Amino acid sequence: MKELKDYIRTIPNFPKEGIMFRDVTTVFQDAEGLQLAINSIQESLSNLDFDVIVAPESRGFLFGIPIAYNMKKSFVPVRKKGKLPYETIEESYDLEYGTETLEIHKDSISKGTKVVIIDDLIATGGTIEAIIKLVERLGGEVIKISCLIELPTLKGREKIKDYEISSSVIFDGE
Repeated sequence: MKELKDYIRTIPNFPKEGIMFRDVTTVFQDAEGLQLAINSIQESLSNLDFDVIVAPESRGFLFGIPIAYNMKKSFVPVRKKGKLPYETIEESYDLEYGTETLEIHKDSISKGTKVVIIDDLIATGGTIEAIIKLVERLGGEVIKISCLIELPTLKGREKIKDYEISSSVIFDGE
């Protein structure tokens, strides 16, 4: 039986020179890999008291929605600027190869809502940090962050060190 890490393809120099891109499409293309990934993230949330899963487009959606469904929780999307149809708040951040702005609907999180953030990857921590800021500006409380992959050499965990974090696969200097 293969390990979860075996389903993740590494593409050197994408999207630019020097980046080792961790491609999760190969996880989705294999039924066993997909089950391992979803189960791994979902298990990290077992016995956790929370109300909603928040995840960024697009790969975060692919993990967050089935887990929200399985755990009977609601799901809130965080999207790139200009993609959500209702009133939003936004947060800009840096990533390892550029900058981005994320938005969330103003009415998606209420004061006191207990939130789990799910994404495919923690790299520099910029995406997750921006999501935390959005959730907290709306009055939500981030209970946990759970990702499929973590790249510790990019020190993303340092930006979000005040939160409980779990990662299913670690690519440490590989």
